[in-house]
Amino acid sequence: MFGIFKKKKEIATASIFDLVKTDMHSHILPGIDDGAKTVEESLALIKTLYNKGIRKFICTPHVYKEMYDNTTTSIKTAYDTLLPHVNALYDDVSISFAAEYYMDDNFDTLLEKNEKLLTVWESNVLVEHGFVQVPPDITTKIFNLQMAGYQPIYAHPERYEFFTQNKKGYHKLIDAGCIFQVNLLSLIGYYGKAPYELASYLVDNKLVSLVGSDIHNERHIAAFNTYEGNKLIAQLVDQNLLMNNQI
Repeated sequence: MFGIFKKKKEIATASIFDLVKTDMHSHILPGIDDGAKTVEESLALIKTLYNKGIRKFICTPHVYKEMYDNTTTSIKTAYDTLLPHVNALYDDVSISFAAEYYMDDNFDTLLEKNEKLLTVWESNVLVEHGFVQVPPDITTKIFNLQMAGYQPIYAHPERYEFFTQNKKGYHKLIDAGCIFQVNLLSLIGYYGKAPYELASYLVDNKLVSLVGSDIHNERHIAAFNTYEGNKLIAQLVDQNLLMNNQI
């Protein structure tokens, strides 16, 4: 982590977890993507966020045919495996499932076949794409998603570092109908300088509607166990624009 994010003078008293009780982006279902591999790992991830104040978990495993060829059936099976363990440990936790859809040819096929997509809430669908560049047909994909009756949630826009050279691209996506979800760890510089600066741009321009843990593994557990506020987090909290607890 970069030194500029450790200066105590920058630490603010605002806690985003005082405001956010719902985590709408996580990889805590066991054994179906690059997140938790076992129920024990799932419970460790949940415990970390529970201790921060999260009480509602919306699990969003990858649907990416080339790597994680998940379906509603495979996701529900993993959810059904985890649910009784969560219920046995917590009487104040709600857990449900959706998906994080990779916008590839398979995604286009799902829409063409009118397959029912898993939503985070109501008609809102979490989508992502590769980290090298924006798909050249992204506006078409977003339009097709909307024509199918869904609202696109654009996952972790701050992690696509190519936007550093083209911040207008963010505004085009907003104009196209996307709402933006920023990763909580980006707000403290966990992913590096560029994602932090892009997250700052998004917050400065009041473009952040949702935050999510995007928690996967033990490294993320360690990061959340030492998670502290800073000026960027305080700014986001003060804007009072986050929709997490409306879900």
